[in-house]
Amino acid sequence: MARNDLRPVIKLRSSAGTGYTYVTRKNRRNDPDRLTLRKYDPIIRQHVLFREER
Repeated sequence: MARNDLRPVIKLRSSAGTGYTYVTRKNRRNDPDRLTLRKYDPIIRQHVLFREER
């Protein structure tokens, strides 16, 4: 498999509606569904859920 097929670059967008994003990579074999992480949103200065955007 090519490098980008197994570990694609994904955007994590804030669920708070601020438009803030994180960019990361994920392993498709371990996480085939959309990724959801609780991370810090500096615009509202709180930890919120960040969901994978395609």
